Amino acid sequence: MSRFFKLSILAVSAGLIVFIFAGSFGPTRLRAQSGNDGAYRQMEVYSEVLKRIQNDYVEDPNISLVTTGALHGLLESLDADSSYLSPSEYIAYKQLQKEGHAQIGLIVSKRFGYATVITVLKGSPAEKANIEDGDIIEAIGDKTTREMSVATIRGLLSGAPGTNVTLSVIRPRKLDPDKLIISRTVVGVPAFAEQQYDSNTILYLKPGSITPDRVKEIEAKLKAMPSTGGHKVLLDLRDTADGDYAAADKLANLFIKQGVLATLQGQKYPKQTFNADASKAITSAPLAVLVNHGTAGPAELVAAAVLDSKRGDVIGDRTFGEGSVQKLFELPDGAALILSIAKYYGPDGKAIEDDAVTPNVQVASSDDSAIPDDESVDTSNAAPAKPVVKPDDQLNKALDLLKQKQA
Repeated sequence: MSRFFKLSILAVSAGLIVFIFAGSFGPTRLRAQSGNDGAYRQMEVYSEVLKRIQNDYVEDPNISLVTTGALHGLLESLDADSSYLSPSEYIAYKQLQKEGHAQIGLIVSKRFGYATVITVLKGSPAEKANIEDGDIIEAIGDKTTREMSVATIRGLLSGAPGTNVTLSVIRPRKLDPDKLIISRTVVGVPAFAEQQYDSNTILYLKPGSITPDRVKEIEAKLKAMPSTGGHKVLLDLRDTADGDYAAADKLANLFIKQGVLATLQGQKYPKQTFNADASKAITSAPLAVLVNHGTAGPAELVAAAVLDSKRGDVIGDRTFGEGSVQKLFELPDGAALILSIAKYYGPDGKAIEDDAVTPNVQVASSDDSAIPDDESVDTSNAAPAKPVVKPDDQLNKALDLLKQKQA
């Protein structure tokens, strides 16, 4: 069977599924609800085509498998976080939730059809295995991630402490995937980092995660800054993809006194607008925010608020683009749907999930040009190579910009 024809069957099955589900409401009600007779007629076409496949295709098709595949494709065509879990997949998903919170230290989504690494947690087994942001996880065990939902992928990466997971990882400039066996462990929240630059006039803060506790830590650091003098703030949100959105609003509000910080809305989700509260703003010191491709979710909300309010410079690479709310719906047959029901928008009205955050000062991450391309060189008898310390171009640019600002 050709790939095109398989895809056609999936599309037809998806339409039939919608037709069947909608049919319980009756044609009149469906038309009234949708306001689109063309869509209703298209479902009838899908039904007719599927009937022809069942009756006249060269062999008897496995409609159950076709339908399951169509449902997977139907949900994943919406966005990376929406998923269909078949009855067996949903049972496995719930079991994985009970087995423990050990993981390998990866935050992942799906891009280009496969699991993609958003960021790697510091000190985690994944970091020790040299997995990097942007790597593609082609398979988990012997199953391709192309056929998995994000929920299933995340579930398979977690599990009981001490258990192993086998990954096939595609890296830049390598044709064949690396096979890695990584042991799950309990991975802690990334450490909070603080440093002073430029004769203690620039306060560098890297939360590692956007949680309520981390926001309180940052608030304490800002309150401890002198109210007068040449103090400035550099907030490093690179490779920060963990946390929650309520904490992100509070973090942005520490720097922004007025205006919209973000909005959250969906087709049936009541619009929520998150406004800055002047009484909760801590500092008006010059501000710069560092971001990269590993900046995702709550950290993107902070970066968008700073950028759109013109509160400070945002420096680095375009962020990942992750910012939605999901809800799980259990189905009568034991299956489940995970649907994105709302998206976060920056003050400029752009959906973070769709547009990500593009810095006003774009600086690419330090490249790995020092790594030789020829991996066939025998280094077994060579002396251990000295680690190459690369300049942090993004950090240096942010420091230069802050040095020029008047406190």
